[in-house]
Amino acid sequence: MPSETPASPPTLPPFRERAPWLGGDLQTLRNIIIGGPPELSGGERLLLAMPDGDRLAARLDRPGAETNAPLIVLTHGLAGSESSRHGIATARYLVSQGWPVLRLNLRGAAPSRATSGGRYHAGKTEDLVAALRGLPAELVSRGIVLIGNSLGGNLVLKFMGEGGHGLPVLAAVAVSTPIDLAASCARLMAPRNFVYHRYMLDEMKREALAPSATLTAAERAAIAGARTLYEFDDRFVAPHFGYRGAPDYYESNAAKNFLAGARLPTLILHALDDPWVPAESYAAIDWSRLPMIETALTQGGGHMGFHGVGSLTPWHDRAAAQWLTQKGLGPASHVRDEVRPPQ
Repeated sequence: MPSETPASPPTLPPFRERAPWLGGDLQTLRNIIIGGPPELSGGERLLLAMPDGDRLAARLDRPGAETNAPLIVLTHGLAGSESSRHGIATARYLVSQGWPVLRLNLRGAAPSRATSGGRYHAGKTEDLVAALRGLPAELVSRGIVLIGNSLGGNLVLKFMGEGGHGLPVLAAVAVSTPIDLAASCARLMAPRNFVYHRYMLDEMKREALAPSATLTAAERAAIAGARTLYEFDDRFVAPHFGYRGAPDYYESNAAKNFLAGARLPTLILHALDDPWVPAESYAAIDWSRLPMIETALTQGGGHMGFHGVGSLTPWHDRAAAQWLTQKGLGPASHVRDEVRPPQ
């Protein structure tokens, strides 16, 4: 197992907001206002089996030339999928730099709906484990790097804190992550976030009530009747997965409670003006006591925004690529032919 030597602050490009996207809200909304980049051409469809018979759909995009880079596995955020604008942007950039990228659609997220009746939640790492174990050997022969966006970041950080489950994971990056689920729920429901909250709740309901979802009549009624994100989690998500209620679900799955277990290099990128995730969640952590975790906490950037000067590529994608290269996990620098799971 790697030794837990203290992580030095990452050397990353500075982030400065690009006009006119000034402030956390405009940074967050830019991709909705302007639109994201086009989908990559080609791509391969994989269906990854879960122990209960569900299958998760994933999209694999490879660089034009073969490289020695590890596989990037990208997990989306709440009510997202492989078609999320920021996910497409991440895949386009990293593939252009020489990494193969697999975008994993969690249970119930399109296009996994056609092959899964179940649903994901913020900490359902058993699905991530099963998906990674189901990947073809040739894809993971040079190792795996996990990148989690928003709620997917919570999933990735919890996975890392659980020790990696004996899989050939080399490192992880989490972006705009709600590491304190209860605090982020309260923040999203704040009056200043009314529009965000209504939009997300409507999207979550639409996703959860898909015809393919395996639900009881009572669960469908609970979903339809939820007036807030908290009610959605308390009346549907928590009981559906065996938790006593929303507080139990939040505390059992919040990444903040798993960070100390990280044994592999992990980078956290987060903007302190994120309108969805309170900065206090990050200020409450003593990062100096977490030797394998490096943080880059910027003053601006919003939620999954990071639209900075000097490049149309979001800063978090450029920062992740530079950090991976510094760790010897870039297309040119990754020289190991095969990676074995940590013992």
